[in-house]
Amino acid sequence: MAHYSDAPMVSFPRPGPALKGVLIALFAIWLMFAVGINWASVPGELFLLFCGNEQRILQGEVWRLFTAPLMHQPSGTIGHILMALLGLYFLAPALEREWGSRRFLRFLLLSGFIGYAVQFLLLLVLPAGVGAKLADVYWYGSLPVIDAVAIAWALNNRGNVVRLFLVLPVSSTGLILFVVGANVMYLIALQQRLEGIISPFGGMFAGWLLGAGTPSPARKAWLKLQLARLDAEAKREARARRQRAKSGHLRVIEGGRDEKSDTKRGPDGRWLN
Repeated sequence: MAHYSDAPMVSFPRPGPALKGVLIALFAIWLMFAVGINWASVPGELFLLFCGNEQRILQGEVWRLFTAPLMHQPSGTIGHILMALLGLYFLAPALEREWGSRRFLRFLLLSGFIGYAVQFLLLLVLPAGVGAKLADVYWYGSLPVIDAVAIAWALNNRGNVVRLFLVLPVSSTGLILFVVGANVMYLIALQQRLEGIISPFGGMFAGWLLGAGTPSPARKAWLKLQLARLDAEAKREARARRQRAKSGHLRVIEGGRDEKSDTKRGPDGRWLN
């Protein structure tokens, strides 16, 4: 029988200050709407004001793309908010430690926006009948962000193992296969989700674009664009200098003195100093 000192120890993740703030904010938003709608007769329309809806976004309510990841089902279940909190708690601390709070918060904000923006654009171009199968009228939840965090963690920790919920050991490659495979299965089965079926794919794309290494692919592309712009400016400046040199009024006058004349003039008849 093993002593306590011989038993393997599994430690809980230690969230950084940014992640703590995000977890508290998500829970506080859910609690506010849950209490308000279920116990204070707050109209559900107030909740829907912050959820994604392609027609409302087209009318200028662009904030929905940013607020949709913050909203979680306030009535009938607590599973929606719990999965969001647990998913971030177990996967995100390592990213905050590696990136710092500023990049980590920017990643969470942009991954949610990109996830829902991809879904919004696809719903606009797809036939209405197909779009209705892929997303409900209103869509919301942190799943695109959680999938982005999972992909970013896996790409930054190749060969490592994460113990999901302190129980299931999953390698970085296994985590990618699990996240991608599960979302593909949802798509094939057309199983409706509160976030919609497409937004998790946008989240996974954001996880790669913004989180696959340091610098990220997005950062590398930005730096290449900046370098190309600076090179173009340098070439334009070099051409401008050459043009100014050609159009200048100064020119070299050959020296020497006309041996047949006592005047101090050059061959062109000008005086020489």
